[in-house]
Amino acid sequence: MTAPRLQIEHACAHFDGREVVCGVDLTVRAGEILCLLGPSGCGKSTTLRMIAGIDRPSRGRILADGEVLSDGDIHLPPEARGVGLIFQDFALFPHLSVAQNIAFGLRGSGVDVKKRVDELLERVDLGGYGDKPPHMLSGGEQQRVALARALAPRPRIMLMDEPFSGLDNRLRDGIRDETLALLKEEGTAVVLVTHEPEEAMRMADQIALMRDGGVVQTGAPYNIYTSPCDKDAAAFFSDINVITGEVHGALIDTAFGQFLAPGVPDGGEVEIVFRPQHVKIDFDRKGKGPNPTPQDGVPARGVVERARFMGHESLVEFRMDFDGSMLKATVPNVFLPKPGTALWLTIRRDRCFVFPNRN
Repeated sequence: MTAPRLQIEHACAHFDGREVVCGVDLTVRAGEILCLLGPSGCGKSTTLRMIAGIDRPSRGRILADGEVLSDGDIHLPPEARGVGLIFQDFALFPHLSVAQNIAFGLRGSGVDVKKRVDELLERVDLGGYGDKPPHMLSGGEQQRVALARALAPRPRIMLMDEPFSGLDNRLRDGIRDETLALLKEEGTAVVLVTHEPEEAMRMADQIALMRDGGVVQTGAPYNIYTSPCDKDAAAFFSDINVITGEVHGALIDTAFGQFLAPGVPDGGEVEIVFRPQHVKIDFDRKGKGPNPTPQDGVPARGVVERARFMGHESLVEFRMDFDGSMLKATVPNVFLPKPGTALWLTIRRDRCFVFPNRN
C-alpha cells in the first residue's frame, strides 16, 4: 500500500513558551480533501503553517509520500516541499499580468512555461485573460488566477486558508466546487481551513474538528455529524437541546421518559443532547398526548414561547411543563403557533446523544 500523500504525527507547536498546537495526528491521501474545522484560535492556521514549513514543529513529524519534511533533525524550507498555498486575499501581484502571476516561480524554457500557463488559463475558464492586470478581474476571477498560480508547479499538497470567505455568496458555491473538482482531478491532497461547519460538510472527504490546539474528532462529514464525540462537537454543527439529569441505577428520568446511561455511577450527571429537527410536534392532538412509538418514546407537553420563520423552516421555542426548561424545535415550511399554545412533543431517541456532564 502506498504511503499517504501527507502524514502528520504527534505535531506540536510552541510560541513564546505557550503551546498552541499539541499532539495533532492527521493523514491525507492523494485526491482527498481534509478540512480543519474549529473556532478562531483553536490551532487550524498554525497547523497549516507547520505543513507549509513556515513554522517548525516543536515536536512530532510531518511527511509527504513517506519523505520527512519536518522532525527533530530535518526541516525542509517551504519551496522544497512541493506544497501550494491559497489564502483568503489571493495575494496576486498587482504589477504583473494574469499570465505573469501564474508563471511566477515556474522554471524551464519560455516555451514550456507559456504552455503550462495557457493550459491552466483554459482549465480555470480564463482563456484570453493572460494579458489583463489582476485589478480588472472580478473577485471570482482573481480566485481562479490564484488557484492557477498555486497549481502551476504541480504541487502534491495544496493548503488553503479560508480561501472562499472573501467571495460574494452568489459566486462562492460555484467557484468552490469548481476549484475542488480541479484539485481532485490533479490528484492533489488538499488541507483546507475553515470555521464554517456547512462549508466543511459540503467540501470535505474528512473533517478534523479542532479545539484548544488539538484534534478532538476526525471522520467523514456524515459520521462526525451523526456521532459527535461530545456535546461541544454536536453544538458546533447545529443548534442543540440539552437535558441534564442525575443517574440512578444506570437510568435518567426526563420529561420524555427514562434514558439509559451505561457505565455512569449513581449520582453522576449526564447530558442528553438532541437537535431541534429531531423534535416531533403533535399537530392534531392538543388536549392529550400522542400515541408514542418506541422510536419517539414518551410524549411531553410544552407551551409555545416564541415562533419564527427562518426562510426554509420555522423555529419554535417551548417552555416544558416538566421542569420549566426551554426546548427548540424546527418544522419544515411555515408553522407559527401563537405564544401560549400547548402542544405535545416527542424526540427521536435514535438521534439522542448521552454524554457525561463534565462541567
